[in-house]
Amino acid sequence: MNKNIIKLFFQAMIKFTLGILIVGCLLFIPANSIYYWNAWIFMGLLFIPMFIAGIILMIKNPELLRKRIKAKETEKEQKKVIALSVLMFILGFIIAGLNYRYNWIIIPNSVVIISAIVFILAYILYAEVLRENTYLSRVIEVQENQKVVDTGLYGIVRHPMYAVTILLFLSMPLILGSIFSFIIFLMYPFIIAKRIKNEEEVLEKDLEGYSQYKNKVKYKVIPFVW
Repeated sequence: MNKNIIKLFFQAMIKFTLGILIVGCLLFIPANSIYYWNAWIFMGLLFIPMFIAGIILMIKNPELLRKRIKAKETEKEQKKVIALSVLMFILGFIIAGLNYRYNWIIIPNSVVIISAIVFILAYILYAEVLRENTYLSRVIEVQENQKVVDTGLYGIVRHPMYAVTILLFLSMPLILGSIFSFIIFLMYPFIIAKRIKNEEEVLEKDLEGYSQYKNKVKYKVIPFVW
């Protein structure tokens, strides 16, 4: 194992551990209880596959993992999008914890289970998107030698990653048992619409063949709708 891989491993583990601690604090402190079982289920569904996927990427495609943990945006518009997303998550998780603490509205277990299944299926689709497009980064950029991907899920919608994250993020608050958090997370499609608008401007300008791809694949996120 070379030094770059070791460095990448520690960077990934630090971010992974911080993610667990931050999400745990945002959920369990407002809940004022460690017996908030919805939160434990959610964290298991979120972080266990994330850890496994990280190990697989570390072995098979460390460069893609490096791109995924790169989080510093240079586009001004995207900084606003990230700020709104962070605010959405913080408010949504805190409200979910408070909902458990004060028993505001109780979501039926059947809804929680169905939402967990949707979350898992969306995670599988997320992995497929990563497999199809090795150029994926967490920031808006055109990479060296990048080519347009127009097969698989990219032959259905232009932004399958965002389509999948809509499923993921809208199922999260329901797994946590909070309808109020779900209302907050309804901000996400509007946030992502702003991100997509700016992203496509960058791609049309800097990525060869993207304008033709837009003409070929008409829908951005939801087939026959958007």
